[in-house]
Amino acid sequence: MFDAIFSRRGMPSKPLNSRPADDRDGESFALRFQKLKAQIHSQLVEMIDISKLSHWKPDRLKREVRTLASRLVQAVPETLNQLERERLVEEIMHEVFGLGPLEVLMNDPTISDILVNGPRTVYIERFGRLEPTNIVFADDAHLMQIIQRISARVGRRVDEMSPMVDARLPDGSRVNAIVPPLSLEGPVLSIRRFGIRLTAEDLLVNGTMPKDVLRLLQAAVEARLSMLISGGTGSGKTTLLNVLSRFIPHDERLVTIEDSAELQLQQPHVVKLETRPANLEGVGEVRQRDLVRNSLRMRPDRIIIGEVRGPEALDMLQAMNTGHEGSLTTIHANDTRDALSRLETMVTMAGFEMPVTVIRQYIASAITLVIQLARLKGGPRKVMRVSEILGLKGKKYVVKDIFRFEQLGVRDGVAVGEFRATGYVPRCLTRIRMAGIDLPDDLFAQRVLSVEEAPSTLSLSSWDSIDEMESSLTQASSAES
Repeated sequence: MFDAIFSRRGMPSKPLNSRPADDRDGESFALRFQKLKAQIHSQLVEMIDISKLSHWKPDRLKREVRTLASRLVQAVPETLNQLERERLVEEIMHEVFGLGPLEVLMNDPTISDILVNGPRTVYIERFGRLEPTNIVFADDAHLMQIIQRISARVGRRVDEMSPMVDARLPDGSRVNAIVPPLSLEGPVLSIRRFGIRLTAEDLLVNGTMPKDVLRLLQAAVEARLSMLISGGTGSGKTTLLNVLSRFIPHDERLVTIEDSAELQLQQPHVVKLETRPANLEGVGEVRQRDLVRNSLRMRPDRIIIGEVRGPEALDMLQAMNTGHEGSLTTIHANDTRDALSRLETMVTMAGFEMPVTVIRQYIASAITLVIQLARLKGGPRKVMRVSEILGLKGKKYVVKDIFRFEQLGVRDGVAVGEFRATGYVPRCLTRIRMAGIDLPDDLFAQRVLSVEEAPSTLSLSSWDSIDEMESSLTQASSAES
């Protein structure tokens, strides 16, 4: 049967090396196990006739490769028990078709980040906290093979000439890799997991925001108010951007621009654009600014930029001020005013000499709402502020908080607090009502906002990661107490 796709080199002529029977040390066994797997994987690759791979469908190919892998594992000396042999076959399949030792972590819905610091050190983030694992790679070459496989899927490369790469996995997970000579500890790989996308209801249940805040944000999106989502790393900016994008009417044409495609818009009329790095000769680079400029010629109703981080900020503001209201973007910043300051800096990177007052006026007229997110102690993510930009007073921004979250302390290692309405009725309420959306004035009355109680039965399938589920459990227990 194997002649149809496998060469006639046959089984290995000499036994594959394996660990000594008396070697039961955990770390030593894990390393030897990986080296044994690498040897069998190498033998398997030698036996495959690559010219015939296209003849079989993927499902049949996997079945035949598994059968051959099982035969090779049976040739290993009798120092592995049956359970270890089955595990060895499964991990060989992961080497051939997946991400090798990381595949078991990728299949765990409770893991939100995978951090590989060289072939011997792998950390994961779970429950909002980092913890070490016993996952190891055979050597630097083994880890590099996985990194190059990920990069090749999105048409990018990583080597000594181009030692840094941003990529994505088929499930939308964000990947960053940096390799020697820039990394002194061997190849380093970081994976930000994106599982099942959260809905607006999920954000209410897990306590990210109360219902009144969501009502305002939904109305603002439908009324085509431009918004800036600000926050630190891992605060949930992309998640919130995905949620808010679902309120955009389905009869609008959207253009998304990203360095690495992560947005998953539900509208039928979406054009997705992605930047491209330079090739080996240093040419062919396509930056976000180039894509923003080009998108203006594509007749978009809204432009959604995954993250603004450079001179494209100027073109984005121009678009918001010239008929593309309702555009959305995110920015890395720890505070609302820091976000506006960073945006000013990015505009100056465009190469034009503009007075600060003019830049600020441009920003104030383009952006209506700024949403500030934060990841608090213990892992919960919160909408810390929803603020309205009213304009300039002299040379300073006039910014009014509509809603905010006040942290009151830490309970069982998790930050707790309450959402408040400040009592300020936003000026943009007039535009919202002109769009036919009725929001009552008492929605903004000064008070403590109630957060929805989590359901008694929770399922991981409703959350992007265990962080969100734990936040929901925390809110539920708080409500019960």
